[in-house]
Amino acid sequence: MDKLHLCQGYSYPLGATFDGEGTNFALFSANATKVELCLFDASDPTRQTACFALAEKTEEVWHGYLPSVQPGQLYGYRVHGPYDPENGHRFNAHKLLLDPYAKAISGGFKWSDEMFAYRMGGEDDGEMDDRDNAALMPKSVVVDDDAFDWGGDKLLRREFSETIIYEAHVKGFSQLWKELPEELRGTYAGIGSPLAVAYFQRLGITAVELLPIHHFVDDSFLVARGLSNYWGYSSIGYFAPDSRYTSNGTHGEQVAEFKQMVKNLHAARLEVIMDVVYNHTAEGNHMGPTLCYKGIDNASYYRLMPDDARHYMDYTGTGNTLNVQHPRALQLIMDSLRYFVNECHVDGFRFDLASTLARELHDVDKLGGFFDIIHQDPVLSRVKLIAEPWDVGEGGYQVGNFPIGWTEWNGKYRDCLRSYWKGDNSQIAELAARLTGSSDLYQQDGRRPYASINFVIAHDGYTLHDLVSYNDKHNEANGEDGKDGDNNNHSWNHGAEGPTDDEAINALRRRQKRNLLATLFLSQGVPMLCGGDEYGRTQRGNNNAYCQDNEISWFSWERTAEEEAQTEFTARLAKLRHEHPIFRRPKFFQGRKLRGSDIKDILWLNPGGTEMNDDEWDTHFVKTLGVMLNGDAIDVRDWHGNPIRDNTFLLLLNAAHEPVDFVLPGEPDRFWSVVIDTADEAGFVAEGGRLKAEEAVPLNERSLVLLQRIV
Repeated sequence: MDKLHLCQGYSYPLGATFDGEGTNFALFSANATKVELCLFDASDPTRQTACFALAEKTEEVWHGYLPSVQPGQLYGYRVHGPYDPENGHRFNAHKLLLDPYAKAISGGFKWSDEMFAYRMGGEDDGEMDDRDNAALMPKSVVVDDDAFDWGGDKLLRREFSETIIYEAHVKGFSQLWKELPEELRGTYAGIGSPLAVAYFQRLGITAVELLPIHHFVDDSFLVARGLSNYWGYSSIGYFAPDSRYTSNGTHGEQVAEFKQMVKNLHAARLEVIMDVVYNHTAEGNHMGPTLCYKGIDNASYYRLMPDDARHYMDYTGTGNTLNVQHPRALQLIMDSLRYFVNECHVDGFRFDLASTLARELHDVDKLGGFFDIIHQDPVLSRVKLIAEPWDVGEGGYQVGNFPIGWTEWNGKYRDCLRSYWKGDNSQIAELAARLTGSSDLYQQDGRRPYASINFVIAHDGYTLHDLVSYNDKHNEANGEDGKDGDNNNHSWNHGAEGPTDDEAINALRRRQKRNLLATLFLSQGVPMLCGGDEYGRTQRGNNNAYCQDNEISWFSWERTAEEEAQTEFTARLAKLRHEHPIFRRPKFFQGRKLRGSDIKDILWLNPGGTEMNDDEWDTHFVKTLGVMLNGDAIDVRDWHGNPIRDNTFLLLLNAAHEPVDFVLPGEPDRFWSVVIDTADEAGFVAEGGRLKAEEAVPLNERSLVLLQRIV
């Protein structure tokens, strides 16, 4: 391709933009001295076909237009400038770099010394490496964003209070599903297939939250062990759906397949939430590889130590932190988010280690610039925003401290429920707060119960089955001598470590899983179900399976009768929640009597059927609690302004190791019917009977019972 074909082009938008005839290329770099655009042969990605110096630079953006470049074209950049790590500059034009705004990336990273900008084997990173790495690098791909036919599809915008989230990994979900065509297993198309859609609908979930799908890197140390970065929390391309999850091509086809997945899920009224990792990139610390941002403008994209620009500020435990304080790094994040909403119709985002994004100079600041720009944005302020409200830096644990407009993974909910059902002392008072939406965390700043994303299990840690089957983590397969993974799991094996033939232990484990699932779905707030927990997926005691791209992590679809029973129980819990708005109130309970009634909107009861007193709340050995939810107190109205009513329910919880007789509240002419009894293997009771108020009913050890008032 002749150099004269390069035209001036435009500095906006950043990235490669196809206009129907040719492609505009624009790359930000404040400190570069020269930028070269390199084109590669799609049939032989190692062969460079042309290279153009982008002579135009407007407001620190290098740009040019090539009339003949079409979608599917492979490209990369070589960026010139000083290699001066002591002053924060790591330019090395011998290294081909990905476009930070690439909409697709083709090929995988081939690890060798050439992938590092410095000479490996030296004392430090001070000596520049002059070997070319182009043959080892994946390539950015030109994509036509207007080619996909959405057919009228729009964001669903479901109310948060109506939401049930299902967290899943694109590959792990369907990799072993033999009913799917082999080429669709482990792909976007698999998640969006009719089989998967029917399964999600059976479960009753309303949103699929996907573990990171931004193009990511398999870290060199994992590859050396024969492992991979399975979870994908090592992003390098914030606009590119990872090509490993595509079924039909990597030269832009992965983008169309991702969009089709979203379209298919939307057609079934299922939202799509993306887990995004904007806190750090795959380039690691000062000894890490140079793949993109380091070589384009290290001093702009990363937070460097103020008195030592060679080294990175690290609030993530991964070696670096994106510099959200820099306007262009912040723009990268915002443009990425808007792209996935506007062009890919994604309904929301879960932000990994979100406290990192809230750090201004050092401290976490909920009034920081990142939040300000999100809140005023007409696109992003309207989608679901979920924070993982912690990072690994000082003061990083910020559960309850994110601003209005944000929901949070409620880590305190997780820890409390695990501890309570394990039988720990002094849990009752906190349990009451967690069951009712954690008003102690979210009410004071004007947020609602749905600010609490309730979960017992997430991808990071034990599965539900393993939580009740292991006292200790078993991470030997990770190759880190058991040093990885959390040691504070609040788990209990119930008498045997791992699999056992003892039916009494297995029965108790099944009951405990039902207890935890039922509590999750009956709590105020937004339930998040970790994919696989609906049937009892196991990771064989591994509580940090981030590198296990194998059957340790993948779903099993050949399920036992017990696993099918647990799936049915989970689906019925979701159905119950959808049918009864008392379990998903949009406002907090007030604990006050309703107008014209002597009954409170919520009533906390002891086993004697009377209201809990202060001494009972403070008694450390109390493990039995009742809560009556008044169906006249939903605090929501229909479109005509009429108050919505529901049945009144009584939830009884007993984490003690022995049965307890519980006196049912109400006047003598009132009756209750059992809906759920987790001591029963089915969980849901077919014939709940008529149990008279003021009479005692037996509550089995370590069990949950839900009753509905029928008269």
